[in-house]
Amino acid sequence: MSTPTGPASGLPVRMPRPRQSGRHRRPEPVVAPEGAAALVLAVPGTPSSATRSLADEVISIARSELPGLNARIGYLDGDDAEYPTLATVLTHNAAERVARFEQAVAAGREVAEPTGPSAVVVPLLAGPDSALIRRIRQAVMDSGTQAELTDVLGPHPLLAEALHVRLSEAGLARADRARLFTVATAADGIVLATVGGEEAVQAAGITGMLLAARLAVPVMAAALDVEGSVAAIAEQLQGSGSAQLALAPYLVGPEVDPGLLDTAAKEAGCATAEPLGAYPAIGKLVLSLYATTLGITPATPQGTQGAQAH
Repeated sequence: MSTPTGPASGLPVRMPRPRQSGRHRRPEPVVAPEGAAALVLAVPGTPSSATRSLADEVISIARSELPGLNARIGYLDGDDAEYPTLATVLTHNAAERVARFEQAVAAGREVAEPTGPSAVVVPLLAGPDSALIRRIRQAVMDSGTQAELTDVLGPHPLLAEALHVRLSEAGLARADRARLFTVATAADGIVLATVGGEEAVQAAGITGMLLAARLAVPVMAAALDVEGSVAAIAEQLQGSGSAQLALAPYLVGPEVDPGLLDTAAKEAGCATAEPLGAYPAIGKLVLSLYATTLGITPATPQGTQGAQAH
């Protein structure tokens, strides 16, 4: 029986475990610094419930990596009501930051006046799309706030992993070469489909090389928004000996009209995998760009669970 001062005689007393030292010590949990700039996810494309669900999931992944993260979503083609525009979100965020400071001062708390950016804007884009980036940058300027704009998510090895997983989910690639099991529909040539013209194709090519190393099949990038690009790359792959092609969208999803993917797949005569969507790597890369901009950790995402090539 317990007493007010502790457990009864004879019962074990739970003592705090000593802190481990050395290389096997558990790292202290990292939380977002108080008053840190908000992470604002800039979502391109036509807003919809599916787009919002995807963006929410990406934010949820980022928050799981950095508890306490102040994260918001701004839509490039929003309507200020159901889907708030990026400029509106940035303006409201900056006003709330000032209000929180003024309330703290009025309450007699000793707090430092906010400095640095009020928000870090991360484009939900796997690769560079100059037209969309210009619009995001203009929205940041229109907000009249001190917001920093990061680069896009790729190229990055985690995106090659995500592409591999999406292809394996569609039955178009082996999930793990080390297990040596066969996939009857596995492609022997991959068309990496992106948007953003030649600049995007060149950037996608870097991730494409990483994907090719994972799959041990040729991978070539093509632009969905350049007429004939996908068909030309498909012909090039077939000419070099690839008989069974697959289309791998190097896209998160909202930035492209689904009809473009369907048309391109038909023109190339090949099956297609799903876009990257809310694969865990997307949320980790979003957080990495945010954290790197502010100089906080974690800033370098590690590999995630999923299909691995050995």
